[in-house]
Amino acid sequence: MEQISWISIIIGIIVGVGGFALAYFSFIRTKKKEDMADGASVAVITSDIGYVKSGIEGINQKLEKQDERHIQIVERLCNAEMKIDSAHKRIDEVIETIQEK
Repeated sequence: MEQISWISIIIGIIVGVGGFALAYFSFIRTKKKEDMADGASVAVITSDIGYVKSGIEGINQKLEKQDERHIQIVERLCNAEMKIDSAHKRIDEVIETIQEK
């Protein structure tokens, strides 16, 4: 009887240690899978951020070109206004000389 109890104690210890080892290895395996999934998620997010960044840079370049065009148009408008004023003055002078005669 004493021999059976020792055998059952040893079997219980072996089963307990085996169960603990199985649980530990399952935990490690699951943790590795989660880490890989997290790494994949981080990679996707990082690449998406890169795409957003390049899109914003493209928009900024387009805005700079628009600013340059706007400045050119304003300069041309100012030049045209000065020429129109000059032309009006000359037209007024011509009208005055015609009226004097």
